[in-house]
Amino acid sequence: MRSIRPLLAATGMAAALALTATGCGPEEDGAAGPAASSPAAGQGGAEIPGDLAETLKKHGVDPEKWKNGEWKNWDKDTWLREAKDFVNPVIEGMWKPERMKSAKSPTKTLAAGDISGDQGVTDPEPRPVRAEAEKTPYHQNAAPVGKVFFDAPEGSMVCSATVIKDPENPGKSNLVWTAGHCVHAGQEGGWYRNLAFVPAYNDLGKSAAALENARPQEIAPYGVYWADWVSTSGEWISDGGPTGGAGAAYDYAVMHVKPENGGKSLEETVGVALDVDFNLPEAANVEGMGAWGYPAAPPYDGLIMHKCVDRPGRLSVSPGTPTMWRIGCTMTGGSSGGGWFATQPGGKLVLVSNTSIGPVTSGWLAGPRLGAGAEEIYTAMSDKFAGQ
Repeated sequence: MRSIRPLLAATGMAAALALTATGCGPEEDGAAGPAASSPAAGQGGAEIPGDLAETLKKHGVDPEKWKNGEWKNWDKDTWLREAKDFVNPVIEGMWKPERMKSAKSPTKTLAAGDISGDQGVTDPEPRPVRAEAEKTPYHQNAAPVGKVFFDAPEGSMVCSATVIKDPENPGKSNLVWTAGHCVHAGQEGGWYRNLAFVPAYNDLGKSAAALENARPQEIAPYGVYWADWVSTSGEWISDGGPTGGAGAAYDYAVMHVKPENGGKSLEETVGVALDVDFNLPEAANVEGMGAWGYPAAPPYDGLIMHKCVDRPGRLSVSPGTPTMWRIGCTMTGGSSGGGWFATQPGGKLVLVSNTSIGPVTSGWLAGPRLGAGAEEIYTAMSDKFAGQ
């Protein structure tokens, strides 16, 4: 058994949070209710099932080009939009280190100004909290955190994400928590493509110059994991927008992943996964939250894992929608989807939210409050893969 150092220690707060992980470390050789997607089919040059080929044709996508990773027709009318239409073939070797480094943050999902309005409950804007670089190697300090890579109409994009527990597959989870806007474009678009997760990305926290000669296992110490099923909220699909929109309070998603080159489950390989808490008390009773991620928009470059710790406040973004959490933090786009952690009584670290929106000028981040809708998505995903 190896011990992972405390991930979160809130200044002025009593508890220091720690994780204990079992399992192997990185391979030395480089190794309105939920809307659940349908499974991805095929790998690389595998035959495309007839029903999937028909779905692709219906949306103006050439099945042969889909099979080879060539995509087109990103306009609203031809995007694969509905939950049942999600497809994400494994294309071995697509996410090479250089392609990962060139991926950009989906900055259009950050709020362009004051979005608080006067409805619901909104606390005063928090003071900025300067993001702190995580200790290296990441696999010993924050193994559950990683990066999500995907293709969008604008090019290769990147978000952050967290490995979470799977109740139906204890100790063998393949579930990853991120933001809805990291998997689906919301009301004006559809599912993103070539979705893949890399835990503990850039494990040694090297600079761009140092990565020029980095070994593959330094970039992806546990390898690349492709999403074969994704669920996000119906509210995000119908109401999510470029600055969050009315869907911001429901901006969460769960991915089920599989290793690109086969092997053990994600949790067994990484050695740790977090429980998710859907019943956090009122903000006044929460001493602190920590947000983890890989900020990629200036002044950051997306290569280094960062964290912020603050006492949460509340932000109301749209009438009739749940109030969101808000903390001070200078992380920028690219940190979207990264997990927010807190401790339960007794010191157990749990995931309680994910980065959703923030002002263009940085200074604070907001994330959805996870309740019954989020728990329904999580449970459905776990049930779907029970015993697998």
